[in-house]
Amino acid sequence: MLLKSEVPSTRALHQPTVLKLESISKRYARIGPNTLEAVNLQLYQGEILSLLGPSGCGKTTLLRLIAGFEQPQQGTIELAERTVCAPGKWTVPEQRGVGVVFQDYALFPHLNVRENVRFGLKSLARRGCLSKLDLADRAQAAIALVGLSGFEQRYSHELSGGQQQRVALARALAPRPALILLDEPFSNLDVQVRLYLRQEVRDILKSIGASGIFVTHDQEEALAISDRMAVMRQGQIEQVGTPEEIYRQPASRFVAEFVTQANFIPTQRRGQIWETEVGQFEISPNPAASADCGELMIRQEDLRLELDEQAPLLVSDRHFLGREYKYCLKTPSERTLHARTAARLPVGCRVRVAVTPRNLRFFPTGQAGAYPKMSAA
Repeated sequence: MLLKSEVPSTRALHQPTVLKLESISKRYARIGPNTLEAVNLQLYQGEILSLLGPSGCGKTTLLRLIAGFEQPQQGTIELAERTVCAPGKWTVPEQRGVGVVFQDYALFPHLNVRENVRFGLKSLARRGCLSKLDLADRAQAAIALVGLSGFEQRYSHELSGGQQQRVALARALAPRPALILLDEPFSNLDVQVRLYLRQEVRDILKSIGASGIFVTHDQEEALAISDRMAVMRQGQIEQVGTPEEIYRQPASRFVAEFVTQANFIPTQRRGQIWETEVGQFEISPNPAASADCGELMIRQEDLRLELDEQAPLLVSDRHFLGREYKYCLKTPSERTLHARTAARLPVGCRVRVAVTPRNLRFFPTGQAGAYPKMSAA
């Protein structure tokens, strides 16, 4: 069954394929975190894809397999329509045309900025693919691209964390690889630098038409930086789609909970109504709506709150977030719901809730989600 989020965009259909994974599996001696099972994925020229999932789901393992740092037990990997991994075939990392940016920057402390960036070009020079003059020009161009002109003679201890990560990015970009892999590149930075740098990195990749894969466990980061997202769980890809598709149409309860951080309320179907302990809601079109029992997913921003002293919901706490408030709501069964709204309501009051039917998602009892798992886009 092909879902909307599995169908490549019209733009993607006309772009060359930069990466193609088919049935990639990686198993360790002891089954546990990071094991991958039959992963399929495609990435198109100029596209930025995020691998999103909890710790231990296999994100970094998949990145290492693409880079060639590890070898899968089965499956094939194609980079720029060239097979680099298949039964009986193996291409070493330095010949794959892939740039890697690590979480800890991985800069050489005894080399300055220019020398660190030049280091990524030396393998091309050794193979006769780059002259000394071209090497110097490419290094300088990469430094300028990440906004570090004038910092060429500085060493890593003389740079801020954000500047060090820019050097790491310049080093990865200098050889002009077909694909850039970034393994949680912003996790060591403070919030303001992280927000600024992630947009800057996206702008840089877009300006040169580079393809990139980000590994992250930060939902907001993945939604903000990606053209598409692949949500991973226990070594498999649970859903692939645009940020809007995954946020608005999660393919499973896991995706809904992990990405949207939504509320889940037990419900019972009564005709054309969903009955819950906090009220009744109209049934909206939903492929799983034929089931009678399950849970309704309601995103925090979709809950409309109205004061009503006879209502079942109690406002137990309020957090000011700047542009809006986040409310903690207690149900009669002591379940906690969360709502986000610009309205200021007093703690201790009672409220009733309303939701637009089309914003509701239903997940049947005992199922991972409304749709089967999927692994490719």
